[in-house]
Amino acid sequence: RAEPRNVENDHLNESLENPGIISPDKEDIALLAVPFSGRIRGGMRPGKKIIVMGIVDLEPNSFDVSLTCGRHSEKEDPPCDVALKLTARFSERRFMRNARLSGKWTEEEASTDYFPFIPDQPFRMEIHCEHQRFRIFVDGHQLFDFYHKVKSLPSIDTVRIDGDLQITKLG
Repeated sequence: RAEPRNVENDHLNESLENPGIISPDKEDIALLAVPFSGRIRGGMRPGKKIIVMGIVDLEPNSFDVSLTCGRHSEKEDPPCDVALKLTARFSERRFMRNARLSGKWTEEEASTDYFPFIPDQPFRMEIHCEHQRFRIFVDGHQLFDFYHKVKSLPSIDTVRIDGDLQITKLG
């Protein structure tokens, strides 16, 4: 079934690799600014993937990419559930992941020995949603799986990106 055309969103969709999956909170495509928050249209489901392309800052400390349920901020009470939070920590050369349910963070899972991010270099991160888990790839390398803690996949409807990076493309 055809979606009604929205002229404002046409230029947004053309600039995203996969039209209509992520839209910034505001209507202006220049807002791939960090911190970024955008809606995942229709929420997550098996077979859907989120692609984040960016460039790591020259002197990075960390950055994170989160998939959340709703648009509440970290400071709101209650804070929204976080289905997946990926954190790249440069001082430790670790790529961490965890989730937050009912205001409580799960134990952080450490990454493999391979740390894919290089200061001042571009990267492509893909988060594939499967029935049981998310599968995370960086620059084509499958790094790890993260089993779903949030069971209602369609409720995972927001992507947030923050930290020491520039976003070049989202899809």
